[in-house]
Amino acid sequence: MNKQIKELIVISGKGGTGKTTLVSSLAALAEDFVLADCDVDAPDLHLILDPENYQSEPFYTQVAVKDEEKCSGCGQCLDHCRFGAIDKDYSIDPLACEGCGVCEFVCPEGAIRMEEEVSGHSYLSKTRYGSMAHAELGPGGEASGQLVTRVKENARDLSAEENKELILVDGSPGIGCPVIASLSNADLALIVTEPTQSGIHDLERIAGVAQHFGVRPLVCINKSDLSELNAEEIENFASRKGIQMVGRIPYDREIVEAMVNGKSIVEYTRGETVDAIKGVWEKVRANLWNVED
Repeated sequence: MNKQIKELIVISGKGGTGKTTLVSSLAALAEDFVLADCDVDAPDLHLILDPENYQSEPFYTQVAVKDEEKCSGCGQCLDHCRFGAIDKDYSIDPLACEGCGVCEFVCPEGAIRMEEEVSGHSYLSKTRYGSMAHAELGPGGEASGQLVTRVKENARDLSAEENKELILVDGSPGIGCPVIASLSNADLALIVTEPTQSGIHDLERIAGVAQHFGVRPLVCINKSDLSELNAEEIENFASRKGIQMVGRIPYDREIVEAMVNGKSIVEYTRGETVDAIKGVWEKVRANLWNVED
C-alpha cells in the first residue's frame, strides 16, 4: 500500500543563510524519503551529496526570433514587451526574452516566431541517502519556475515508485517564481533565517509568501549566537505571527570543514551544533505528521 506522502520544503528569504547545509543534515537524520533540489538557478546540494546521475532530460524554453525581411518597423513588439527584450531598432535580445510570446501575437506582419531552445537539464540521481530529483538552468536560461515544477513532479513520481513517505525539498532562495513553484503542494515550510537586520526583513517577506499560498511556516535561526538582540527580535516576530520556532543553530566553523570534505555536519562531527540540528528535526517531524490535511 502506498503511504501518504508528506512534503517538507526548506526555504530562506535570501541566499547564504545555510538552507542547503541544513537540508543535507536533515537528509542524514530522516528516513524513508526522496530529495529534491529546487534551487535550479544555482544548485549546490550535489556538492555535499555527490549524486550519481542515472537519467538526464533537456529542458526547453521558447525564445522570440525575428524575420528581418518581414519586419515593417511598426513598433508593436516594442510597445508590448514587458521585459525590455526589444530595443528601439526592434532587435530581440535572446537573453532578456522571457518567451511569453506576446510579440509574436501582436506582430501584424508575422515577422516574429517562437522557437524552442535547450535552457537547462533535469536529473534523477542516486545519493548515499537515496534518490534525488534535481536540475540546473543554463547560463542566461529563463523559466526557472517551470524547471522547478518539473523537479517537483519528478520527486513525486520517485516517492510514489519507491513508496516513500517524505519529499525533502531544498527550495529556491528569495520570494520569486522559483520559490512559489517550490512551495506548491508543500505540507510545511521550514524557513532558515539569520540574526541580522536583513535576515529579519527577508524572514518577514518569505513567511508572508508561504502563508499566502497556504503553506504553514516554521522558523529556525542559523548562526543564532551572532546577535542575541536580533535573534530575540526574530522570535518576537514569530510569536506575533503565530509561527512556531523550532530551534537555534549556533555559528560553527566545522560546518565549513564538513562541506569541504563533502559531508553534512551531522556526518562529520558531534557536539552542540549537531544536537541543535537534531532538535530542529525532531520538532519538524512532530509537526509534519500532525499537519491538518
